[in-house]
Amino acid sequence: MKHRTATAISAVVIAAASLTACGGNSDSAPAKSPAPAAPPSAPTPDAPKAIKDAEAKSGIPPKPDAATQEQYIRALNTISPAIVNGKEGKAVSRGRDTCGTIHSFPKDHAKQVHITQQRFSGATEFSTKQAEQILAAVQSNLCPKN
Repeated sequence: MKHRTATAISAVVIAAASLTACGGNSDSAPAKSPAPAAPPSAPTPDAPKAIKDAEAKSGIPPKPDAATQEQYIRALNTISPAIVNGKEGKAVSRGRDTCGTIHSFPKDHAKQVHITQQRFSGATEFSTKQAEQILAAVQSNLCPKN
């Protein structure tokens, strides 16, 4: 019986100690809330240059001039008007990203075509043949000439 009483008393002491350690004691000071996070720093003046440099390293060309963009959009519309579908900026962005894919997988034409097909398909699915044509239009109009 003494053993059970000692065990029960030990359990009560441990529970009380746990409550005190967790702030269960009303005499303890309230827990401090963490300091608010500092606001994000403003972009540095070099940020756009850094982005352009990173894109160039990845094979992504700068945005094309108006004449180049017009020629590229015309090439895509020749393949299918559904590619651009009135969203020239999106078509240019996808084309620039495709240049990055070509840069990343220079010896894997099948992968380039597959990724191009995925990238340009949306509401409209494009065939492998159309993806090949889109890839050729991107290469000839947007990608850096090496």
